[in-house]
Amino acid sequence: MASLSDLTLQDSLARRFLRYSEISSQSDAACEVVPSTPGQWDLARLLAEELRAAGAADVHVSGTAVVTARVPATQAGAPAIGFCTHLDTADAGLSGQVRARVVSYEGGDLVQGVGPDGVERRIALSEHPELARYAGQRVLVSDGTSVLGADDKAGLATVMQLATDLLAHDAGDGADQGEAEAHGEVYLAFVPDEEIGLRGVRTMDLDRFPVRWAYTLDSCQIGEVVEETFNAATVTIRIQGVSAHPMSAKGVLVNPILLAHEVVARLDPAQTPECTEGRQGYTWVHEVRGNQSTCVLTVSVRDHDRGRYEARKEELREIVDQVARAHPRAVVKIDVDDVYANLGHARRPGSEQALEHVYTALDRLGIPPIPLAMRSGTDGSWLSTQGIFTPNVFTGAHNFHSAAEFLPLPSLEASYRVCRELVRLAAGH
Repeated sequence: MASLSDLTLQDSLARRFLRYSEISSQSDAACEVVPSTPGQWDLARLLAEELRAAGAADVHVSGTAVVTARVPATQAGAPAIGFCTHLDTADAGLSGQVRARVVSYEGGDLVQGVGPDGVERRIALSEHPELARYAGQRVLVSDGTSVLGADDKAGLATVMQLATDLLAHDAGDGADQGEAEAHGEVYLAFVPDEEIGLRGVRTMDLDRFPVRWAYTLDSCQIGEVVEETFNAATVTIRIQGVSAHPMSAKGVLVNPILLAHEVVARLDPAQTPECTEGRQGYTWVHEVRGNQSTCVLTVSVRDHDRGRYEARKEELREIVDQVARAHPRAVVKIDVDDVYANLGHARRPGSEQALEHVYTALDRLGIPPIPLAMRSGTDGSWLSTQGIFTPNVFTGAHNFHSAAEFLPLPSLEASYRVCRELVRLAAGH
């Protein structure tokens, strides 16, 4: 790979990341309002202020904290492209407050620092051998009490740096990083609540994002290119039992928790996240809430293949029907919500350039490509179903949604440079 060692650029990206990570923007799945947390509003307003100060056009913050803006074209006829990243970080059962910093990693265990409790935490090389690749580099880490939040504040930092550099170059003030060619319209979108079912992007006014194609920057190590995502559904199974005092329960009591157990027991235990990998889908019962009267199961259904995805949902419907018929005095209902689709299924002849340009950019920069069928989804999964094909470009970080998350600064720089090349390529340079 070509050397990526512009320390000035890395410092600028790191400062942005640290500024954004100071704002706690962890989303909350229990909240039904978009955005689900006030910190996302704070971050949206900050980004809008920075974009206005940089000279971006059409800066707008919607009623659901979706930030959109435009970098005006300097070359007529080039297709408009977009970049989309999300405001929220994941709730991984850790602290919602991120205390990030840059450390110089020389090998061995990566020392994250001392948390508020006075305990030093580290990422063990024995558990994360990928660390060895980054010895001698500067790395962003949390203090180990939270996620780092590179998913997706690394994406925010990269896109905001890109936008401000393009605007600075276009204004001729010399603040831009390196050479730049004329470019077409570049649209930006920052959306809330991606981590809890792509809720924010679904509220987006697409008239403010009139692009030929777009890119998300959301997770993945250096070189990874997401060509496909899962098809995804959230299935909610509600069971209403019959409560009774134990002294008179015989023939009366219908325990909804035991009925929920029957539902789970009928599922294939080999078709779960911990037993699958690669392009293998899964059915995951990940939440059970119950008492003596009611019980609710929440199930995630995932598969890259559309036929298998539909079969998994049908299997759940049949299981619920079987349990309901076996217990006629209970009420057992199932609701299936299709959350997002495989973005790879939205590829069309007019959008093939989006992916072609990613691989060309990687080749120009000497970065080996790693094509990926992501075992997850991105905001691009939804945008692609709306006619805006939106593959995903790496941010360079590792171990998302965990206290062991880390982001090498040369990888973050590489993400920026790929995006810069995508702007050039769209304009024919």
